[in-house]
Amino acid sequence: MPDDNLSGSLDLPFAEQIEFFRKKLNLPTKRWDDIKKAEHDRFFIVAGAEKADLLADLHEAVLKAERSGTTLETFRKDFRKIVEERGWHGWTGEGTKAGENWRTRVIYETNLRTSYAAGRYAQLTDPDLLARRPYWKYVHADGVQNPRPQHLAWNGLVLRHDHPFWKTNYPPNGWGCGCTVTAVRAPKEGDKTEPPPGWDKINEKTGELPGIDRGWGYAPGASVADELRRIVESKVASLPPDFGIPFYELAAKNAEVALERSFGQWVDNVLAAGVTRNQTAVIGAMTKMELDFWRQETGNFPESAALAVEDRLMVGKKAGRHEGKGDALTSDEWKRAAALMRHANRDAYYDTVRKNIVYLLTLSKSAKNKAKLAIEVDFIAKGSKQKMNLARAAFKQDPQVFNDGRRYKKIE
Repeated sequence: MPDDNLSGSLDLPFAEQIEFFRKKLNLPTKRWDDIKKAEHDRFFIVAGAEKADLLADLHEAVLKAERSGTTLETFRKDFRKIVEERGWHGWTGEGTKAGENWRTRVIYETNLRTSYAAGRYAQLTDPDLLARRPYWKYVHADGVQNPRPQHLAWNGLVLRHDHPFWKTNYPPNGWGCGCTVTAVRAPKEGDKTEPPPGWDKINEKTGELPGIDRGWGYAPGASVADELRRIVESKVASLPPDFGIPFYELAAKNAEVALERSFGQWVDNVLAAGVTRNQTAVIGAMTKMELDFWRQETGNFPESAALAVEDRLMVGKKAGRHEGKGDALTSDEWKRAAALMRHANRDAYYDTVRKNIVYLLTLSKSAKNKAKLAIEVDFIAKGSKQKMNLARAAFKQDPQVFNDGRRYKKIE
């Protein structure tokens, strides 16, 4: 249970802050706005850094700064060493001391402030603390030479933790913003208890509320649970396979339970609807071995490594036909399918007739048949413009069918 005083600052990192940043996944990007708002809760980016080793080193350098409280100057030394060793050129700020100082300060302070805010959010939303201190107070950073007028206007504002203001105005609210939030029992006499008039009017130029820099209108840490599967799906589907495979493997390793639960919830929603809506969900990703085999066998290079399933495999006419045959997957088996797609639970084959990949999933030790997912690579689903590796069939089948040595080639 967190301390009522919520101790912790940029100079004194705390467990929730470090854990939030440690679990971020490295994502190659060209620009700082390649990902939006709450997506920063799950991904570590440095604009222009597109190599996996470079990103991993930069991530570790920031993590080192968080764990040990190293100074900006120490981080700059680590940055110079990483850039030189990895041969990174063309980054914004390269070539001048002022440019390097600006770039390193942005990377260092932005990551420390947002991870601090997210760790703070985890503390503030602890049920025990909320029961005692259900109000949050906006605290403007002291000693700012050029304070933002709106941030000053919010200083001392006390609102309940579930007020809409905090969804968009939970700090930091822009580049270099050092504002924070603290928990209080209730407003005191003289406290501000209503946001300034017009606080919720969108600025058409920035797409944000007044006083919030573009891309900063979200509460760091608030979206971690709700958005994880959607974000992972989007990124693994859009990344080239050589980036998508290690990205998905790291995501599955760090957030295995959350991803599987979320997929299970998606299945529940599909079954509850009872009709097809042309919805898809990512159920896993190719391995490097499977990708290399596919390239060598077919000469084709898939656009992504993501493996997806359609809702029509679970409900509708196609699902009904397999239910009639008695070889359909049960609802519980579908809900466990994301877990079953882990490498230890699946075998992969190349179908030389249909020219697709077939996965066999072990449902249980006692089950005679296995779940068969026939994946069509680079398929364009109805209502979609994006190519995906989509399961076009899913049912139970005797695995002996795949051992004839003619139609199916095992990928190993």
